[in-house]
Amino acid sequence: MPQSVLSAPTGRRPNILFILADDMGYADLSCYGRRDYRTPRLDRLASEGLRFTSAYANSAVCTATRVALITGRYQYRLPVGLEEPLANRENIGLPAEHPTLPSLLRGAGYATALVGKWHLGSLPAYDPLKSGYEHFWGLRGGAIDYFTHASGNGKPDLWDGPTPIEKAGYTTDLLADHAIDVLGEFGKRSRPWFMSLHFTAPHWPWES
Repeated sequence: MPQSVLSAPTGRRPNILFILADDMGYADLSCYGRRDYRTPRLDRLASEGLRFTSAYANSAVCTATRVALITGRYQYRLPVGLEEPLANRENIGLPAEHPTLPSLLRGAGYATALVGKWHLGSLPAYDPLKSGYEHFWGLRGGAIDYFTHASGNGKPDLWDGPTPIEKAGYTTDLLADHAIDVLGEFGKRSRPWFMSLHFTAPHWPWES
């Protein structure tokens, strides 16, 4: 049987970069048959890795999908997996004590970071830094304006951990640039690392 990532010798454990595109459908990439535009960089990743051609999602909404991905469980086992949208639901979120992929990897010695969208509950009770991530840089809610970084209620939603920040730039570019910076810092350490890079694109608002 293949050796578990968590039980492998420290010097041989792989680094893990998980990239999530928000609200992207299976037919939105040219490698899956899209004809009216091309996605060459993602197509290259697909050609060098695996393409799933008979896979299904058991939820069509954001938070429930994120619950399943971060916990590895059927999302509706947790109250937060039944709620969408989460706006103004201060008592609903991913419990800090619930095991998650980043918390398990962190416990195994990994450095962990979330760059991008959280959307699993309101802070301070439901905080990515309480669910296994050592570093968080991004948005807490479901979506922000790509240029002003304001949420639907008009309030800015860009954070460095618990600190609100103002930074000029297009959201997708800012997230990618910060992720590269964090990976550079990870590269200076001896610990293996796990990064969740959660882009908001192509989630609305649709702007260019």
